[in-house]
Amino acid sequence: MSSAEKLRGKIFGGTAPAQQNQPASNGSTANGTSTPKATLPSLPSLDTVASVLSSVKPGLSIEVPKLPTAEPIRPAVRKPTLTTSPPEVDQNAHDEQYKTYRERLLEKLGAEYEGVERHRLLQDGKKERHWKRWGPYLSERQWATVREDYSANGDAWTHFPHEQARSRAYRWGEDGLAGISDNHQRICFALGLWNGVDPILKERLFGVTGHQGNHGEDCKELYWYLDSTPTHSYMKYLYKYPQKPYPYEELVRESIARGRDVQEYELMDTDVFDQDRYWDVFVEYAKDEDDPNAISIRITAYNRGPDPATLHIIPQLWFPNTWSWPLPTPPRPNLWLSAPGVISAQEKTLGTTHLYCTVSPPPAGPSYANDADEAEQEEEDGVAPEIMFTENDTNFQRLYNVPNKSDYVKDAFHDHIIPSHRPKSTATNGVNGVNGEPSAAQQTFINPENKGTKSGAHYTFKDVPGKGGVVVVRLKLTSLTPDSDASINDEELFDDVIDERRREADEFYSRLLGGSVTDDLKAIYRQALGGMLWTKQYYKFIQDEWLNGDPAQPAPPPERKWIRNREWRHLHCADILSMPDKWEYPFFAAWDTAFHCIPLAMVDPAFAKKQLDLLTREWYMKPDGQIPAYEWNFSDVNPPVHAWATFRVFKIERKLYGKGDLEFLERVFQKLLLNFTWWVNRKDAGGNNVFEGGFLGLDNIGAFNRSEPLPTGGVLRQADGTAWMAFFCVNMLNMALELAKHNPTYEDIASKFFEHFIFIADAMSYQGSNDETLSLWNEQDGMYYDAIHWGPGHSQQLPIRSLVGLIPLYATLTLEPSVINRFPGFKKRMEWFIENRPGLVQRNVANMKASGKGQRRLLALVSKERLVRILEKMLDEKEFLSDYGIRSLSLYHKKHPYNMHVNGQDFGVEYWPGDSKSGMFGGPIWLATNFLLIESLQRFHQYYGADLQVECPTGSGDYMDLGKVAEEVQHRIIHIFGRDMEGCRATNGGNVKLDRDPHFRDYVWFHEERIDSEYGDEHPQSAFTTVSAVSELNTSTLGDLSPDAL
Repeated sequence: MSSAEKLRGKIFGGTAPAQQNQPASNGSTANGTSTPKATLPSLPSLDTVASVLSSVKPGLSIEVPKLPTAEPIRPAVRKPTLTTSPPEVDQNAHDEQYKTYRERLLEKLGAEYEGVERHRLLQDGKKERHWKRWGPYLSERQWATVREDYSANGDAWTHFPHEQARSRAYRWGEDGLAGISDNHQRICFALGLWNGVDPILKERLFGVTGHQGNHGEDCKELYWYLDSTPTHSYMKYLYKYPQKPYPYEELVRESIARGRDVQEYELMDTDVFDQDRYWDVFVEYAKDEDDPNAISIRITAYNRGPDPATLHIIPQLWFPNTWSWPLPTPPRPNLWLSAPGVISAQEKTLGTTHLYCTVSPPPAGPSYANDADEAEQEEEDGVAPEIMFTENDTNFQRLYNVPNKSDYVKDAFHDHIIPSHRPKSTATNGVNGVNGEPSAAQQTFINPENKGTKSGAHYTFKDVPGKGGVVVVRLKLTSLTPDSDASINDEELFDDVIDERRREADEFYSRLLGGSVTDDLKAIYRQALGGMLWTKQYYKFIQDEWLNGDPAQPAPPPERKWIRNREWRHLHCADILSMPDKWEYPFFAAWDTAFHCIPLAMVDPAFAKKQLDLLTREWYMKPDGQIPAYEWNFSDVNPPVHAWATFRVFKIERKLYGKGDLEFLERVFQKLLLNFTWWVNRKDAGGNNVFEGGFLGLDNIGAFNRSEPLPTGGVLRQADGTAWMAFFCVNMLNMALELAKHNPTYEDIASKFFEHFIFIADAMSYQGSNDETLSLWNEQDGMYYDAIHWGPGHSQQLPIRSLVGLIPLYATLTLEPSVINRFPGFKKRMEWFIENRPGLVQRNVANMKASGKGQRRLLALVSKERLVRILEKMLDEKEFLSDYGIRSLSLYHKKHPYNMHVNGQDFGVEYWPGDSKSGMFGGPIWLATNFLLIESLQRFHQYYGADLQVECPTGSGDYMDLGKVAEEVQHRIIHIFGRDMEGCRATNGGNVKLDRDPHFRDYVWFHEERIDSEYGDEHPQSAFTTVSAVSELNTSTLGDLSPDAL
């Protein structure tokens, strides 16, 4: 058996040892036994759907506590009791009443039934129901963002730190724990918690800033996005909340003290999780079956510690502050107490809605509690919330020691609930207390009139039993009344709504995942997609207003206008966007977005298309064609992957639903013509078809920071930058040929990109006739390298073995004979070019004259000989190939670092797993670039077929075709997340608790930078993990891998 096969067998081939007391994926009972999982009810037999529905597996479930009484405790409002004998019931009508929505919809649609969630997506697309109005659009961090930075020096981390977030009103967005909002963020809902010992309420996630972290900003929390449907009809989130004081200062202090060569100091490195003294807090959202504006919210918290403990749960509903910035001051929206336990909200465009905060059952013991304990619980009263109101206004007194503009302020709930948080001085509004204590007037922190712009429901659960004791809060956000919605006050009906939405989510994902995929990989797949859907965020940034400041506020420092983004005054963002990470990167990044759209297209093509379309619209794209990069510097340069993602999404939708959206394809293509022109004019200043300068996303691997001028002088001719442009060319060519099927005008445009590609390929790989530039190909090493160019005859390659030398493989396209023959204009021009540019064609590595498998033609930067030489290093485990994918920097540089001494300074590159001692990217396994490498290998295989065999791994003596090599890389990537034979995940970095604890081991992190624990010799990086976790489980679903698609 080959070493590659042995590795595959180790990861996938055997059966892992049986795990004792395997938990449900949400958090099992306290003794570790499995939580029973609900199965789907039987459905009417229809041949067209029965096979799909019969394969539906139980989903990620939560054991919701039920009181151990004969009748559960409920709020005072109950169903009326009949005092006379009920009339005879029509059995058919009775049966119809108790059918689930899924069963009723199946009967209605018959053979057209594609699942409830698919039906909702269609309704949303036709604008029959606004199913996406409410979603997880609240950021995990609004503080310390560029949008909230009004400083003179552009130091966003310092200008608005975490310490101010609870007291200071945000200007451009809101954040919260497990939060939701409407799609214009007019009203927000999120969770608040208090363990009785923290100095502040837990209202938002905490982390160290870019200045504090030894590897930059880093979230120091334990939370998971567990599930979501595309319409957010069902969502689930898990947060682990310590019972000990949260170590805010310790995390900051230790992070500052550590150097770059030391692991990050994480929350689990402290003692707050010792003896399992923490809460598992699950938050579920479920929309009503046919009403996108009615949402059931269930918060379930388990005491994992050994002893009874008290937990405060404070769900909050509030309006963003929209009144403190303009002049004249606009009217405020209203929140008020309309009935006991009912918060009503009114906003001029949303109308009136209500948050029903019902009485909760008392704490329940773990599932194995004895009868005596149950008898005691029967006598306990339910837990009624205290309803609180304040204003979402800055506490100027606390922050700046000046009088407040409002009697009630943003952090009032902290003062009201936590005595130690209250002000020690009584200098507010000229009122003086006694002995430095607050006066009676100051002690009223919340509005006694029960109205405001921020509200909360304070539930206090005392002495929740340890080892699995549980509490639950049920809330309903709806415009309906209890008379028209019985689930508001009926716990069982309420839970039925959530359980039915979860089953519909099970149905939706079961249709995406077929075949013999293990339960563990299915769970990874679903959590990955759930995480992608949770990381949507309402992103508002109106650049001109931000630069000039607000009429009702002091003018910003004048020097601020020159710090960043002043040339982007046209930018006007107010959209739901896909974020790289809603804490570490709570802002869009153009090329991240492109990769996000690949898995998003599998579940919601309309949303994926909207993302790609938005970034090319005139309120995002500059008039010169540049696409904005990210808010720290919109003018930065990201790799041009937008065309690739656009065509990929087009093909995915066509594959899944039988029809591609040509209008979308053409609209984005037209804008990308502008973007291509911008690249050519700005990044190929000399017109040599070799591209230079600028920061290229995650591929900033080199001796110098490519965002800055070279210390050596000259310009940097980038092998990867040039290869990215060749990649751009072939994707524009592919799109043009698709559009030419419907409009022959696009044949001419396809010819233009074909010829431009040939010129780039030739310039990149061969020395110019006048020796004005040096080839980027190094024949001795068999790699592409960057080169510094000082002028005619003066160039020097930088022999650094990195992704820079592998990215040229991306620019690959196979042309089918049927495609070439279908477009006579394109064929004629291509043949003329081949005949009349013989030197160019004979030199260039595209091999357009040679036919491959199936008479296909290959358009590629690398010839067969160069491809084999590059793969020798890429598949060498002593170079690029690791157990978990392709490294970004060769392991060769661990023993052979590259150094360059310039003007008294040393510059160099040294392999260091997962990071870089220089602060630039060094050696992570970037899954975005791995995904493109896999795709490129598949395209080469289409052309060469089984005739081309390479050694994999290099030196093993095992040979395989490039299709098998692509599979091998896929398998290794999956091993980052999947359990190995010992039940461990590489992503957990050998952490025993993460691998073995029944309340941890089923959860997988997909947050940006979260997968950063060293495992063996590798340090897998989590950027774009969802792309891999989704695609490698079922590559065919992402679109055809046939020649027509690739």
